[in-house]
This record gives sequence, C-alpha cells and structure tokens, in this order.
Amino acid sequence: MPPRKSNKPKTSVPTMKGIIDGAGEVVQQKIATTIEENYMPYAMSVILSRAIPEIDGFKPSHRKLLYTMYKMGLLSGSRTKSANIVGQTMRLNPHGDSAIYDTMVRLSRGYEALLHPYVDSKGNFGKFYSRDMAWAASRYTEAKLDVICNELFRDIDKDTVDFVDNYDNTMKEPTLLPATYPSVLVNANTGIAVGMASSICSFNLKEICDTTIALIKDSKHNISETLPAPDFSGGGQIVYDKKTFDDIYETGKGSFKMRSRYSYDKTANCIDITDIPQSTTGEAIIEKIIDLVKTGKLKEISDVRDETGLDGLKLTIDLKRGTDPDKLMLKLYKMTPLEDSYSCNFNILVGGVPKVMGIREILQEWIAFRTECVRRRTVFELNKKKDKLHLLKGLQAILTDIDKAIKIIRETQEENEVIPNLMIGFGIDEIQAEYVAEIKLRHLNREYILKRTEEIQALEKDIAELESIVADNRKIRKIIIKELTEVGKKYGQPRKSMLIYADEIKYAEDTEEEIPDYPVNIFFTREGYFKKITPQSLRMSGEQKLKEGDSIRFSAETTNSAELLFFTDKAQVYKAKLNDFKETKASVFGDYVPAKLSMDDDERALFVVLTKDYKGTMLFAFENGKVAKIPLSAYETKTNRKKLTGAYSDKSPLADIVCIENDCEIVVTSNSGRVLLFHTGMLTEKSSRTTIGVNVLTLKKNQRLVKAEIYVDGRFTRPDRYRTKNIPAMGMTLSASDKAEQLSLL
Repeated sequence: MPPRKSNKPKTSVPTMKGIIDGAGEVVQQKIATTIEENYMPYAMSVILSRAIPEIDGFKPSHRKLLYTMYKMGLLSGSRTKSANIVGQTMRLNPHGDSAIYDTMVRLSRGYEALLHPYVDSKGNFGKFYSRDMAWAASRYTEAKLDVICNELFRDIDKDTVDFVDNYDNTMKEPTLLPATYPSVLVNANTGIAVGMASSICSFNLKEICDTTIALIKDSKHNISETLPAPDFSGGGQIVYDKKTFDDIYETGKGSFKMRSRYSYDKTANCIDITDIPQSTTGEAIIEKIIDLVKTGKLKEISDVRDETGLDGLKLTIDLKRGTDPDKLMLKLYKMTPLEDSYSCNFNILVGGVPKVMGIREILQEWIAFRTECVRRRTVFELNKKKDKLHLLKGLQAILTDIDKAIKIIRETQEENEVIPNLMIGFGIDEIQAEYVAEIKLRHLNREYILKRTEEIQALEKDIAELESIVADNRKIRKIIIKELTEVGKKYGQPRKSMLIYADEIKYAEDTEEEIPDYPVNIFFTREGYFKKITPQSLRMSGEQKLKEGDSIRFSAETTNSAELLFFTDKAQVYKAKLNDFKETKASVFGDYVPAKLSMDDDERALFVVLTKDYKGTMLFAFENGKVAKIPLSAYETKTNRKKLTGAYSDKSPLADIVCIENDCEIVVTSNSGRVLLFHTGMLTEKSSRTTIGVNVLTLKKNQRLVKAEIYVDGRFTRPDRYRTKNIPAMGMTLSASDKAEQLSLL
C-alpha cells in the first residue's frame, strides 16, 4: 500500500526511506529535492557564515566576539571576567557559552597561537602547542581587547562599514571590521566548510605592511622581495625554497616544510626542543618518539619528557653515551612530526563569494576594501562638517543683526511661532532657526561672534580638502600608506620563524643507521612460522621444534641485511627486513608471520623469497595449467612500502610458487599424476605482476596443476620422457622406475 500523505504541512525530518512529517507519517520525496531544500541551505550557511574568513581577516564568530568586547568598553578599560564577555556575546552569536569561550581562547595572548593576539588575557588559557593542557573555565579567567584592536575598530562609528541587524533584530553589528592593516594575512586562520576549506598561514606584520605599501605604489612589485616567507608565533624553522613560495604566492595553494628548533646540552647530554611546527603538538611528538624507541627504530634515546613551564615549550630528549645529537635530530626530523608540512589554501570570502587567491590578489582586494573604508569615513566627516557649516551660516546671518533677532523673539506671542518668524526674518531654514533659537543669552557677545566666524573659515577649508580626497583615489591611497607605515612602526616585531635554505640542509637519508650484517640461517614453515637462527646457535641446537603436522617449506643461509618477501593466499606480498626479526633458537616455534606483519584476517603466508638486490625471477603456477613469469624487480619500490596488492593474478587459484635466479628446467605435476618437464626460457617474462601467464600444462576436465618445482639432475631415470620442446603439453605419467624412486624418497 502506498504511504498516505499528510494534510498537515509540518516540519519534516529526513530518513533513509522518505520524510517523516509532523504527524509521524512517511511521505516519499526525491533525494534531489531533499538536498536542495535541506542540505544546500546548511552548506551555504557553513561556507558564508561560519568557516571561511572574509577580507578583514575574521570569521563571523571572531567578529561578533571582538565587537561585543569593543561595545563593552574593553578597548581601553580594565579586564573583566571572561564569563561576562561570553554572556554578552550571546546577544550577537546564538551559540553555547563553550563554543564562544573556545573562540576567545584561540584569539588570546595566553594561548600563543597568533602573532598578534586580539585578546589581552589573564589566567590559564592553555597553549596551542599542547593537546592536553586544558584552559581554565571562563569564570576563572579575565580578558580585555589587546592594544592592536585599536587598528581594527578605528573609525568604525564613522560609517566605514555596513551594519546589519543581529539574529533577533535587537541590535546592530558590523559586517566587516575596518582594519587599518591586512589582518587577513597577519594571523593564521583555518576553517573547514562543506566541500571546501581555508588555511591561511601568518606573515610578519612589518613585512606585510611594507609589501602592501609597495603594491600600492607599484602593482607589479615583486612580492618575495619584501615578503620572503610566512612567520609563526611558535617560531621554528621554515625550509625555504623560492620556487615553492613563488607558487604559493601566485596560486594561493601549496605546502612547505617546517622544522623544530633545538639546542644540545653537553653537560646533561640531552637535546632541548624549544620550537615546534605550527601543525603539531608536544604530546604528538613525544608519543611518536616513544613508539619508535619501543619498536627499536631509535636506539640512541634513553628518555624523553615534557618540561614545558612558565618559560615556554621545552621537550627534553636524553641521549645514550656516544650519540651524535645532530645525526639523531636528522633521523627525528624524518621519522616524527618534529618536521612537518604546512598546507596553504588561501580561500577567502570576497563580496560573499569564496575565492582562492594568491598574495598579490588578496592584498589588492584588501586595498580596494580599505580604499572604500577611507572614502566612506571621509564622506562621513565631510557631511558632518557641511552640517556644522550650515548651522554656522544660519548663526552668522543672525549675528549680523542681533537686535532684530531679539525683537522678533520678544514680539512673538506664541512659542511655536518663534522658529517660523526667525526663518522669515532672516531667510534661513528650519534647522538653522532651531540652532539659533537654542543659543544661550550669555553667548551674544563679541568674542563668541568672532570665534564662530573664524570657525566658518576653517570649516570651509576642511570641506574643500575632504572633497578633494573623495574625488581623488591617489590621495586616499596616500592616507592608507601613512596608516600602514604607522602600524608597522608601532606594532611591528622581528621575525620569529627562521629561514633555512632547502639546498643547504641535510636529510636523514645521508645518515641512515647501518644494519649489522652477520651470517644467519632462516627457516619458514608451511603453517607460516619463521625463524632466524645464528650458525653458532644452530650448531648447538637439536631438532627444529614445529607444530604438529607442520614442516619446513624453505630454509637458507644468508646475512642479516637481506630482505624478505612473503607471498600470501590473498594475492598480496608483504615486505620485511630480516633485521626486523629477532634471533631465536631451534627449540621455539618462531614468529608467526601473519601476526608479525599484521596481515589481513584469515590471510596465510604461502611462500618467502630472500633477496638483497631484487635479481631473479618469480614463477607462479596456477591450477588452470598456466605459469606466469615475473621479474623479481617488479616488487622493488622506491619508498619503504610494507605491503603490495596485486602480487600475482587471482583469475585462477594459485597452485605453487617458485623463485629462480636464472632460467632452468621446471617440473609441473597435475592431480592425475601426469608430469611435464620444461625450460623456463619458453615463457615470456611480463613486467605486470597480475599477468595471467602462459599455458604450460594441457589439462582434461576435472584435472588441475598441483605442484611446480625446480628440476634436480638424477630425479628421473629418463628425463626425456617428460621433457617437452613445445608448450602447452599434456606431460607423461611416471614410469615404474621413477615411481619406485619417488616412493624410496618418501
């Protein structure tokens, strides 16, 4: 029965089957309609009103918080409880107190995430470089606006930006803040919206101001001359590559590497990490180092601890005797987040539209925005002065004949006729007449008259200057340059992040630890157990201990520097270094390979290949009679990958695996007892690991290939009986003598 439609149009809740209306009835609706009516408005809200910053450098949550603090008088007053600020912000930002307080924490001086914090904080505000250091509750901390916020709110009351109603239409809030410097690039800002994200790194304030000034003067200015690289509050080292940063500056996208800064304490034989990349935390670094020590990949470290205190971040690494601290740090840079990448995605809302821009375009958009702010401020001041001049012109007309004005007022019978009579008597408008009528009697003296007359002249001069500014963009840009120069001098500070040039730094590849090389014997069983035994231990041992029903499939003599490839029944190969396996004895089962290498559930190791140079050839014999010939080099990778999928074809069940150094003769056997001896030179080698192979053994119905092995001289009395010059071939059944020989071997 089709679902009955509800007659009551109520709010709907999306489900897997349809829409549940307010009456609890399911109403079918197309998914495209549901997305358009429910999901798209949400997505647009996240993009425009939550996650992406605008050209003033702020997201709505930041702007609402700072404007609330400004209206509370916290720009110049004393600090107040954070809880008070959070409560007041709710009038503009309809969120819970926790979300608003989290926003304030991240803007605070105490949190240390911003180069130029906007909130002057007192109390425990946590630290950006610590994941576990929680900030105190809002009732315990205090805050006010930092002094640099003077530049954010300068002239905000002079119509520099638009104001809109808040969510309940009880008060107004600015759509943007009229910042006098490009704050969008001075403090780091990240956000994840729906289908897009933004990640803006921070730059040095003085360098940004100088770059903006240079662009105003010359739109073709080479940005890298005045803005070499980003700058972060946490310091650290930026791996500088000019091409990388030129691409980021041009496209607004890309990534660069950052390194931690450290010092070596010779007395205590320890390394002190004082600066870390902006994208990680001290806890993450320590956890990674501990994990590497436990797995034996870092043997030079005896202890690592967090000694962060009032002096700032400090991670201490105690070294074992004889360890070279510089070589160890190169290894740590490679293996831990002490070196990390910072991804840039300069996605900014411009006119309500998200746009990914390079540095030049961002600064040009900011210059256009700031030009409009200065023009609006100038127009506002111009109108104020014109209004005042208009009043003074009316006053001037009255002051030319004060006696006449007094006479008009005295002879007027009713109060409401005073204004019309003054308008008629002196030819002034109502606004001027109101202003004149309110003048106190004590001001009707010569001094007052002279001062007002002089003020008219000054106003006329100011109005002419303001009108010339409004009409000339060059004058507006001179004002912007002057303001940027002042901001750079007043708030500028030296770079915190050092630059190290990419072509001069060392990498851990140059200092990789040498694997100790010594003779070993290896054993691999059919059940998947693996043993590495030294020759001395093997000589002193008795029989190999195996599980009941298990047997040794592969054994060899090699050295500890060899590599192992374990092929499994899921057409996968797991790569490992022999050094990763601990030495053991014959009297133990050994390492269970699926568990050791974290194989998939129910996955079994079938075969192991031993190699040092990836020379040789793999033969995969399938039950359908085909054999694939693949060079061992096909499994060699430039990166240290542990697992390769598609190790061989899965089109037919695998019967056997053989590894050969050079072409030789191979014996294949079917379940019917037929045997075929052929030379591997007949097979075409394929570079693709998933090749289905060449048909070797011709099979009848219900027959299958079951075994493949290297032919050993003397195995057959008459090998030519089974040898073939052409493939595929059916093979021959074993002769009586070969059967007897096989039985004697068993």
